[in-house]
Amino acid sequence: MSKSKIFFSRTITPEKVIELYQKLGISLGGKIAFKIHSGEQGNQNYIRPDFFKPIIEKLKGTVVECNTAYGGARNTTEKHLRLIREHKWSSVFDFDLMDAEGPDMVIPVPNGKVIKKDYVGKNLAKYDSMLVLSHFKGHPMGGFGGALKQLSIGCSSSAGKAYIHSAGRTTDQYDLWNDLPEQDAFLEAMADAASAVVSHFKGNMAFINVMKNLSVDCDCCEIAEDPCMADIGMLASLDPVAIDQACVDLVYAAKTDPGQAHFLERIETRHGIHTIEAAAALGFGSREYELIEI
Repeated sequence: MSKSKIFFSRTITPEKVIELYQKLGISLGGKIAFKIHSGEQGNQNYIRPDFFKPIIEKLKGTVVECNTAYGGARNTTEKHLRLIREHKWSSVFDFDLMDAEGPDMVIPVPNGKVIKKDYVGKNLAKYDSMLVLSHFKGHPMGGFGGALKQLSIGCSSSAGKAYIHSAGRTTDQYDLWNDLPEQDAFLEAMADAASAVVSHFKGNMAFINVMKNLSVDCDCCEIAEDPCMADIGMLASLDPVAIDQACVDLVYAAKTDPGQAHFLERIETRHGIHTIEAAAALGFGSREYELIEI
């Protein structure tokens, strides 16, 4: 397998997002979904709508998100839609909360190691292509969050999030936390779910990871730690496995950053790299890449 190309810029601006996308040489067509993270109420680190506004307006698509499976301001449609308005996503863009109404869309995962189906917001079926706009940062359970988390937990409905986190035991968000699985099973379930969404779009996908506001906590945390590392840059690729691997490698390369040890402690104690290992084993991306700085 040839190395996946990743375009990297140390400049973090809305205009550079467009340049990175254009370097990919892909033209996402039909009805385009822009997968973002809406940001939990109270979170200070999530990427704001204005940052992605130029690329979304240029490609003319719909911003999409799904409900969560834990307490907060996003685990019901009513609360989540209110927060989306407060965070200005729906006032700036066409917005689709994909699992606002059931039933969920179920995508088979025939080669899944842990789960054999993935529950996603039913409105995913409305889209022909997807640009995954990820804020790369830490995560309390997964170690880190990037493109693979957006594809798996991010595209999953509330029931699907419970199914992934429980490694296929339950789709009930209120039962989920009673019996959490062994950590690697959860990470492998994330990889399984990510593979399902990639298969669904049949190559009509692109990925941009933004390495700024590098907190050990996810944008899903109401009370998140402030960023501990300096901003690193932005990456673009057609390979979700390679782009997350490159982000992790850039964190390891930031040896002079005083916050590096704290960030790596979050990734390593959660065995975060195993999501990448499991995704690569499923064959929908490669850990081998060529980093092209622009």
